Amino acid sequence: MKNKNTLLLTTMLSLIVSLSSTTSFAAQANTNTAETPRASKKVPAMRNRVYAQLARAQQTADAGDKVEGLEILDAVKDRLDDLNSYERAMLFNFYGFMYYGDDQVAEAIDSFNKVVAETEIPDSLILSTYYSLAQLSMQQQDFKAALSHLNKWKTLNGKALTSNQEMLFAQVYYQDKDFVNSLKHTEKAIELVEAEGKLPKENWLTLQRATYYELKQPEQVTKVMEKLVRLYDKPQYWLQLSSMYGEIGQEAKQMAVMEAAYQAGYVVEESDISTLSQLYLFHGAPYKSASVLEMAIAEGSIVADEDNLNRLARAYLTAKEDDKAIKVLQQVSNIAQTGEYDALLAQTYLNSEQWQAAITSSNLALARFAKQAEQGLAKAKDNEKDTANMYLILGMANFNLKEFDSSLNAFNKATQFASTQKAAEQWEKYVAREEEQYQIQLAMLN
Repeated sequence: MKNKNTLLLTTMLSLIVSLSSTTSFAAQANTNTAETPRASKKVPAMRNRVYAQLARAQQTADAGDKVEGLEILDAVKDRLDDLNSYERAMLFNFYGFMYYGDDQVAEAIDSFNKVVAETEIPDSLILSTYYSLAQLSMQQQDFKAALSHLNKWKTLNGKALTSNQEMLFAQVYYQDKDFVNSLKHTEKAIELVEAEGKLPKENWLTLQRATYYELKQPEQVTKVMEKLVRLYDKPQYWLQLSSMYGEIGQEAKQMAVMEAAYQAGYVVEESDISTLSQLYLFHGAPYKSASVLEMAIAEGSIVADEDNLNRLARAYLTAKEDDKAIKVLQQVSNIAQTGEYDALLAQTYLNSEQWQAAITSSNLALARFAKQAEQGLAKAKDNEKDTANMYLILGMANFNLKEFDSSLNAFNKATQFASTQKAAEQWEKYVAREEEQYQIQLAMLN
């Protein structure tokens, strides 16, 4: 804090020396512009005794005694009526910088407001004070006051804004939720630096991106994200660019950027891993989808909970990797114990012609459905379709094991559900015929 205060007060001492003339430098400052310079303004001179006291206040503050420094200023203030307008302005200017150096922002603002309230002071002092007021008002999040000070400064200055000054306007307008004007100043600032062959600052581009987002212009947000990736190449920009491509319907680019980010090692958060896995699945690459999830679970990047294991199992099923899917479904079945995954296991076992395993999983699913209904955790109708399907699977699996009585019993139960009634009745007739033929064949063998 001492260094901060010293720097500010040293700057002020230089300003006192440079402004001790009775003529403002405002006209000289404008000679390099195309505008007509303002007429010189006479200001009263600062007397030596006042200058000496202000300089002593600075030296005391530089030595680390801010309290005594303020006391010296207070002594000058006690004779306020004896001071001319310029001396009063410089006194309050010193107060402002000393308060700011001590992080007393509200007191600094009050002091600087007293500076610009004086009339017979140099334009250059008014300019610097309005600019300081704008910056301090931003610190206080009083953006309307900041904008007012900036506009007064701009009017008095009469010069074209520099890129940094354009950005100050842009930031104030953004905070005041005037996104149109914020964008105008941001784009001007970027245009100025790029015209000089320089790169726009990273935070300028992020403000531009945020402004386009507030204005609901996703295509423009995407263009800024492309620029951020190209110029600053940070992991979050790659991920955000991928997301924006998805938002504007460019799914192929979304997938390409996300995959490039993954290969670069940028996809590490659970949400991003899940997004990549879902993108692979959406783009017809279920095995890649499963591989990403399985590796992340193995590395501990994401938790092996019900949701993630469910996604992994279904990705393997889509990829027709039944053996891999079965291992994951067994794991998630033990976690959830709801019957849902046992039902999916039963179907998978049936598809892979593992008849006894299909029977075991079907019976477990039915038992868990019944237990849930008893405990009031789920209404029977919530599992009605799965229950009906389990009886169908039991019927088919037992049929393939030549367990005709068990098969017919299961199909009979399946006929009691609207969703499986027709299929079950057809299976009953088929199984009855096949059992008859089987018995005939056995009799012939005997």
